[in-house]
Amino acid sequence: MCVQLSWEALLGTRLYPLAAGNFAIGTGMFVTAGLLPPISADLEISTAAAGQLMTVFALAYAVLSPLLAAVTARLSRRTLLLTGMGVFVLGNALTALAPTYPLVMVTRVLAAAGAAMFTPTSSAVASALSAPERRGRALALVMGGLSVSSAIGVPLGTWLGGAADWRATLWLVTGLGVVGLAGVAALVPDVRIPVSGRLKERFVPLADRRVLAVLGTQLLVFAAGFTAYTYIGSLFDLPLPAVLWAWGLGGVVGNQLGGRLTDAYGPRRMILAGLGASTVFLALVPVANLALPVALVWAFLWGALGWLIAPAQQFRTVAALPDNVSVGLGLLSSAQYFGLFVAGLAGGAALGWYGRTGVIVLSTGLGLAALLFTLATYRRAVAAPVISSRESSPVR
Repeated sequence: MCVQLSWEALLGTRLYPLAAGNFAIGTGMFVTAGLLPPISADLEISTAAAGQLMTVFALAYAVLSPLLAAVTARLSRRTLLLTGMGVFVLGNALTALAPTYPLVMVTRVLAAAGAAMFTPTSSAVASALSAPERRGRALALVMGGLSVSSAIGVPLGTWLGGAADWRATLWLVTGLGVVGLAGVAALVPDVRIPVSGRLKERFVPLADRRVLAVLGTQLLVFAAGFTAYTYIGSLFDLPLPAVLWAWGLGGVVGNQLGGRLTDAYGPRRMILAGLGASTVFLALVPVANLALPVALVWAFLWGALGWLIAPAQQFRTVAALPDNVSVGLGLLSSAQYFGLFVAGLAGGAALGWYGRTGVIVLSTGLGLAALLFTLATYRRAVAAPVISSRESSPVR
């Protein structure tokens, strides 16, 4: 027992810096939703145009992730983590300094490039370091940085942007990135994971229907959730930082529960349960807007149900591509950010044409599409991944 506890403590020490890096990345991306009014006022653009800062970040991440993975294939995973976080820090510092909207857009692409190198690699390293029976929890811990950022970083950044200036929030994100960079440099060991340097080989898994099913679910899930989240300030007449805080707190709980429940019951049940319930909650936005206490409960439950899916989707990806984990998780991240791209564009159009009702209807419709697509394509679980010759475990 003592040996087991010591090993788990050692693993946690190695994984927490990866979570810290994802915390910085999540704060830098998600906080844009809470900064739309000050950004639009400072740069003299519309709210919908300000929302495209998240859209361009998402598109750049989705496109650059496989390209950069191929270019950096010869780098050690630790070097790639450090490089990615360094680029992310630089991008956010330049965003804080950029005087015009076009320049801000360019710097968001640079920040996205750093995130595209760091996040998929952090998941692959976490998967390689953990035993199969604890892989769901390890992935939940590392990706928990994103959910924790929505509970702490985003509300804090939103408050700071309102109290001081939106550029002060970007300096906060830069500082968080430096902390993550230092943690990786000090505590994360190098992990050797076979990675192909040929770009075309990174798309070979797309010929596998199981992989396409995972990616389709990921795209639709994030398109649904972030159509509402990106323009949440236009959906509520209530204090936004409080609503964002409740959503983020629910995300932390859902992410951690999702990892444990995925280990216990398998990813399929978690994905379908989270999808069905979160879609219902998207339709209940008008009810949540009636009073702050209702909104806080709604936001907490919506965040918990949405983030319940994340560890299960990662586990499902590793199971589908046990011999190509890095590529699989990179494709999953690309699908996720393509979903965010769709959310930003479609949500902005819906807001401009039909107001908040259009955004709610669109996000709910996308959630229903995600549920139906997953029911049609994910009929059974697959065997658990094998990262090394001595690791194997069934997935129920």
